[in-house]
Amino acid sequence: MKTKQRLSSLSIFLICILTAFASFGQTTSKTSKKVKIACVGNSITYGSRVTNREKNAYPVQLQYMLGADYEVENFGVSGATLLQKGDKPYWQTDAYLKALRYAPDIVFIKLGTNDSKAQNRIFLDGFQDDYTKLIQKFKTKNPQTRIVLLLPLPSFAKDSTKIWNPVIRDEIIPSIQKVAYRTKTEVIDLHQMFIDRADLLPDKIHPSGLGASLIAQRLYEVVLGNSTDINIQLGNKNDIVVGEEANFYGFTLTNFKYKGIDCKLARPKKIAKGMPWVWRARFWGHEPQTDIALLERGFHIAYCDVTDLYGNQEAVERWDNFYGLMTKTGLSKKVALEGMSRGGLIIYNWAEQNSDKVACIYADAPVLDGKSWPGGLKKGNGSPDNWERFKKVYGLKNDSEVETFQGNPIHKTKSIARGGYPMLHVCGETDKVVPMAENTVPFEKAILAHGGQLETIAKPNNGHHPHSLENPKPIVDFILRATGQKLNFAVVASPSAEYRSAAGWTEGSDWWTQATDIDSICKASENVDLLLIGNSITQSFGGNRPHVTGHSGKEATAKCFKDLKWVNAGISGDRTQHMLWRLQNGNYEKAEPKTVVLTIGVNNFSFENTEEIFEGIKLVLHAAKKKFSKSNIILFGPLPTGTNPDSKQRKKYNALHDKISGLPFDDKLSYHEISAFYIDAEGNLNENLYSEDGIHLKPEGYKVWAEYIHEQINEN
Repeated sequence: MKTKQRLSSLSIFLICILTAFASFGQTTSKTSKKVKIACVGNSITYGSRVTNREKNAYPVQLQYMLGADYEVENFGVSGATLLQKGDKPYWQTDAYLKALRYAPDIVFIKLGTNDSKAQNRIFLDGFQDDYTKLIQKFKTKNPQTRIVLLLPLPSFAKDSTKIWNPVIRDEIIPSIQKVAYRTKTEVIDLHQMFIDRADLLPDKIHPSGLGASLIAQRLYEVVLGNSTDINIQLGNKNDIVVGEEANFYGFTLTNFKYKGIDCKLARPKKIAKGMPWVWRARFWGHEPQTDIALLERGFHIAYCDVTDLYGNQEAVERWDNFYGLMTKTGLSKKVALEGMSRGGLIIYNWAEQNSDKVACIYADAPVLDGKSWPGGLKKGNGSPDNWERFKKVYGLKNDSEVETFQGNPIHKTKSIARGGYPMLHVCGETDKVVPMAENTVPFEKAILAHGGQLETIAKPNNGHHPHSLENPKPIVDFILRATGQKLNFAVVASPSAEYRSAAGWTEGSDWWTQATDIDSICKASENVDLLLIGNSITQSFGGNRPHVTGHSGKEATAKCFKDLKWVNAGISGDRTQHMLWRLQNGNYEKAEPKTVVLTIGVNNFSFENTEEIFEGIKLVLHAAKKKFSKSNIILFGPLPTGTNPDSKQRKKYNALHDKISGLPFDDKLSYHEISAFYIDAEGNLNENLYSEDGIHLKPEGYKVWAEYIHEQINEN
């Protein structure tokens, strides 16, 4: 077990102040005028079916996240249509008139869902014109208004006469994208965000409070995203011949030739600072969801044709020239490479020779060994025609030359690993065209052996197609992190929208009920010996909480805390951002606790990486130190997790605690890593102390923890 460590108050204060400055600028100047945001839409905007909609509808959650320098108003109307001839036109509502009079600085429009109903579909020919007029109405009221169109969420309902996803997907969304392209208006794809999250749409149409949180977070990114005024200018000059522009899912696509080679450049509406870009290899526009999501976030998406060159030296040199052109126009010197299937050959062969120019690599079912595909010399299907072309462009004249050929990425793993850039592969486990066993599996093994960074997402029961992920969030987050564009929500103070009875709460209560209960208890208490602040693990200690059920730690507290006056401030599901909000807005200091225990972080594991969670914990420490200046504070971070030492959970736990242990601590603030009490000689969590999920404690596990806490209190 790591030794208890101590940190000076001044040091922790300076650390957290620096973190706050680095946390994606959450506020504007206090002397500036509030930024007014109007959320225009239907029942999803209004918050229908959301538990406690007055606090959990997505416009309200957005307000909490943005803080006092912003003013967010909800102008949602249940059942409203975008169509003026619809059965309930938004145009004819009081909310519409109020939204116009509000003269907002930013307008989020989320309409179109109800237009998919059978009675409204007959008027869809007028959808684009009506949407264009609505945009113009807001522009006329305030010419400087920033308008953002939100694509409708998917519907999982089965009644084809009502809200119907095929109509949303195939008619309404393409129409909105055409309007966005024609009016040069921003567009955000909420449909793709929820395409695999039917669990967040309890009635198959409306998001729950947790679903509304996802929307609020996405809009928060839009509001606070840093952009630049720099624009990419190509123009017909030298070796460049610019062709026609086209609509690429609502964004402008420039087709051009460079030195006679077909090239493409899709442009974002707002360009992210740093001018990040993705360089796509082969199959332009196929499974474009990752590219669209990154265009929304300010990335350019580029393409330079190297068809039928299979990543040979001619292809690499062609890419060298194109890279020079793109960076000369202003794009970042480091690029995110994206390669599907045979595109894996060029992205890795180019990266191997240009490691200093690569931010990261996303490879999808990538070809890494020509003998596998197109050769078909192993167990893969192969492609005879492509194999003949492959041998020709590489100058392979006979079987002997094929056998000794070392020009594939699979042969260059040592050099590629030395590049130091992160890599992500997305592959189908049952791929018979480019089998994982002949490509990604040996490649990954070699990369890791040479100290490289590669993670693989293996899709069960998936062949070579479809490529990508239905919801591209894991891919998008990977690229955002690698390019320094990822916003860290672990440091954005916000209340939770958790509402489930499975959270261990009485029927009808939600997160706000718990937060209010805790605040009331703290205000009614004084000279408390112990205040426990945490998530569900802490919550299950029980105590005087009127709306909490399932007290696994009841016996432990009865034994170990019987001589203490204590308050349980644990709330199921809480992450660092929720604890941060509670510390900033609650009245916990009224309890005058002698000792405060902070246990937080494990619920962040599925959402943020180690560094991001660490930053969140640092801000929690800063807030706790400020609020409890006279208390002894004990930090556990997350409790031990991961059933075995090789699990992802355990590895993340260890990495996070390594970072936490690097902080200094003082007599008032101590850190405790207690895995030694819960892990056996083989490194597995003790089954007598831990539940099967490797997260929650059993009653005996609570006894161990409670005894340890009591010992620390006695020491102080």
